Amino acid sequence: MARYVIFPMAIFLAFCMLSCIAQQQPCATYKFSNNKQFFSCSDLPVLSSSLHWNYHPSSNRVDVAFRHTGVTDRRWIAWAINPTSGGMIGSQAIVSFLRTDGELAVYTSPITSYGTRLEQGNLSFPVLDLSATNQNNEMIIYASLELHGNIITINNLWQVGPMSENTPMMHSVTPSSPNVKSMGSLDFLSGRITTTRSSSSTLRNIHGILNTVSWGILMPIGAVIARYLKKFESADPLWFYLHVSCQLLAYILGGLAGFGSGIFLGARSHGIEHGSHKIIGIVLFCLATAQVFGGLVRPDKDSKYRPFFNWFHLLAGCSTLILGIFNIYKGFDILHAAKFWRLAYSGVILTLLLATLLLEICTRWCMPVAKRSMSDTVDKNTSTVVALAAMEV
Repeated sequence: MARYVIFPMAIFLAFCMLSCIAQQQPCATYKFSNNKQFFSCSDLPVLSSSLHWNYHPSSNRVDVAFRHTGVTDRRWIAWAINPTSGGMIGSQAIVSFLRTDGELAVYTSPITSYGTRLEQGNLSFPVLDLSATNQNNEMIIYASLELHGNIITINNLWQVGPMSENTPMMHSVTPSSPNVKSMGSLDFLSGRITTTRSSSSTLRNIHGILNTVSWGILMPIGAVIARYLKKFESADPLWFYLHVSCQLLAYILGGLAGFGSGIFLGARSHGIEHGSHKIIGIVLFCLATAQVFGGLVRPDKDSKYRPFFNWFHLLAGCSTLILGIFNIYKGFDILHAAKFWRLAYSGVILTLLLATLLLEICTRWCMPVAKRSMSDTVDKNTSTVVALAAMEV
């Protein structure tokens, strides 16, 4: 009886293993259906892709085949060389996708902005024998590249993205997506690929950290210090110096470094717009700058203009706090931040709100009651002293 059970199970397991091998077949054992042969290859680290090539150093020509497996829907694929840097801008791409009429498109496309729709155009080097295939759930691009100079190591990129009719659409840009990791340097002789990380991705994270710490944490702490600590007589003038230090540090980190990095990112990210996030950031910078210069020229306490300054300082400060926190959450959406970071920052805000509530109760109700009690005690003691003095007289 056991034999009748074991045998079908063995067949089933063998079938599963063969399926896995077929899906994860290494490039070295792959056989091209058109009988083309490539003597070098590398399994690319992400996006279920591999690159095959023949390098001819005497003529600076490279015959390549870019293969993407697991194709179950209409999508575009692309492989590119960037002669000037390791990023997307400036890369010279070869693109292929299945048109709505069933024909397979394959062409070259120079990438000049992040908002590219992979429009057809000439590359900075000649491309010959361009073709593509789409069969057995895999797409392959074939091309011969005539590179300039004796190039052995190149910056290469590969991508996969969705289609809208016959137009390639933007691929995923979430930090955890494999699409933001599909780049690296390739050595034609050794076949070694060293993956690299986009400098823009690192700068975006720095931009987010600077603005979260400044607008979202230091600014609220400085506001809490100014509102509540100054009500304790023993904290004067310490509260003022703490308030100014906290807000000035927040302005340097967010208003100067954070805002400057945002402007730089916007200039580099042609075609990518985050309109509301950018507008709120500009408004925040203007409000914070006005607060800094307003503090330098604030009227004296006895000046008739002091009430107007106080109202402006209050309204501008409250607007900065509200807009800053709101814009931080918009930044989390743009960066597709992990849930942990949202929860962590929300925990900080809730802690500040709880501290604010406790201080409000303390300064609004507890301190007046304590002062009245102390005043009554002083009055009673004074009355007693006066009575005793009168009796002695």
